[in-house]
Amino acid sequence: MNKVIITGAAGLIGSHVAEYFMSKGISPVCVIRKHSNAEFLKSIGVDIMYADITHPDELNSVFASGADAVIHTAAMVGDWGKFQQFYDVNVSGTMNVLRAAKLNNINNLIITGSVSCFGEVDSAAVISESNPYNSHYNYFLDKIFPSALNYYRDTKAESMLKAKEYAKENNMNLTILHPGWVYGEREFHTGFYDFLKMVKDGMFLLPGSKNNKFHSIYARDLAKIYFLAYRKKLTGVNEFLAVAPAAEYQSKIFNLFFEKAQLKPPHQLPKAVMYPAGFLLELFYTLFKIKQPPPISRGRVNIFYDNIEYSSEKLMRELGFTPDYSLEESIEKTVNWYKQNNYL
Repeated sequence: MNKVIITGAAGLIGSHVAEYFMSKGISPVCVIRKHSNAEFLKSIGVDIMYADITHPDELNSVFASGADAVIHTAAMVGDWGKFQQFYDVNVSGTMNVLRAAKLNNINNLIITGSVSCFGEVDSAAVISESNPYNSHYNYFLDKIFPSALNYYRDTKAESMLKAKEYAKENNMNLTILHPGWVYGEREFHTGFYDFLKMVKDGMFLLPGSKNNKFHSIYARDLAKIYFLAYRKKLTGVNEFLAVAPAAEYQSKIFNLFFEKAQLKPPHQLPKAVMYPAGFLLELFYTLFKIKQPPPISRGRVNIFYDNIEYSSEKLMRELGFTPDYSLEESIEKTVNWYKQNNYL
């Protein structure tokens, strides 16, 4: 049939997946919420339909037109908000997508997990798909003062476990892609742009270390992975860590961003200084119910010091993935897009 439905198509991942499929001659049906910015999708000429994944009736209406596959990228991503908000979108919303697909005889799904399902704790070991899920990070005072970053991680892990169980029970073909930290054109909420903007606005002290590796993926290369998974037509339940072939030192990644943006890299402060500051800011923002996330928090601080590496071996072996862009080229493209659109 070559008809693909993409949920969350106005987002960072979904919009790149839609663009990549268009480049391969497949015009997807892009599902977005009514208040989403559809400007980019309209510019590339895809079909747009409106539905919220937390509303099953709306999904059923969209899926009733039929498709040979659903690519589910819609999610609540971030490190701030209430647990129920994350649960409604990431767990209930994902299950609504699977049920709507089943109801409308769409048996092939590719859904978006997260490397955080497997854990984002400091480790010298390289994590692979054979590792068990380990989403919860035990922060200081976590039991009485939960971290919203764990809300994201834990709901993503729960949604993937429920999706795998449902797919097996209903003989559906389910492929789960677990992206690393995504950057690229139209990225505003995964961290890279936030820190570029802070440095641009005068911030000269930030957390950071020269010793930890960090696994990321350029959005255009990630879109290629979705296409490879779609073209492979895998049967049963499959999982892939969707990351670059090798982890890179985090300081190198951020320094490349600053270099391409022609910004002076900030001074890196030790964790012993930054963690208490992050904790106090997170506590202050929580107690006073400030809607915007704090510039640093326990979760944000730890990510700048923890060594986090994932294996791309299965991805390359079974899907034949090789990136189309080097690290330097992809970061340059990303920063140039921010400049051209007056975000930097």
